[in-house]
Amino acid sequence: MKRMLSLSLSALLLLSALVGCGSKDSGTASKTPEEYTEAYKTTIESARDDELNEAVPVVTSTEDDTASLVLSLIGVTDENTDAFAVAISPMNIKAYGVAAILPAEGKSEEVLEGVNAFVEQQKQSFEQYLVDQYEIANAAKVETLDDGTILLVMCEDQDTVLDAIKTSLNG
Repeated sequence: MKRMLSLSLSALLLLSALVGCGSKDSGTASKTPEEYTEAYKTTIESARDDELNEAVPVVTSTEDDTASLVLSLIGVTDENTDAFAVAISPMNIKAYGVAAILPAEGKSEEVLEGVNAFVEQQKQSFEQYLVDQYEIANAAKVETLDDGTILLVMCEDQDTVLDAIKTSLNG
């Protein structure tokens, strides 16, 4: 399973690199919130297999069916974000979370605190419960990209997934 995931992610990374070689708009106009949201969602879904996409859907709006449950875990609201795509396991049996969040102006610290609090909560939940899931939570990656996007990657093979997401978003 891990080999298949690694091979799939490697293929995705290669595809992303090839797509990035295409012509780019030389303008410096930034993306709209809707464009960020779509890019985030597409990137997260591309970094996962169909089974995981179905089991843990990507939430992109506070109006989504599972939004109230998922977004409260990470502290995402309409007031503190301009765009987001969040996929978090709401079940306390798996340490899983992948999110790309563009904070609203002046809200970066608030969003980063919510993301880090989620990671800490996951560590505490699994520390004495499921050791393998604790290791995943403990290895979670939280980074802020040049455009202000905050990335969270908490899953198996998180380094590969993080690199694939960063490459796709920066490409």
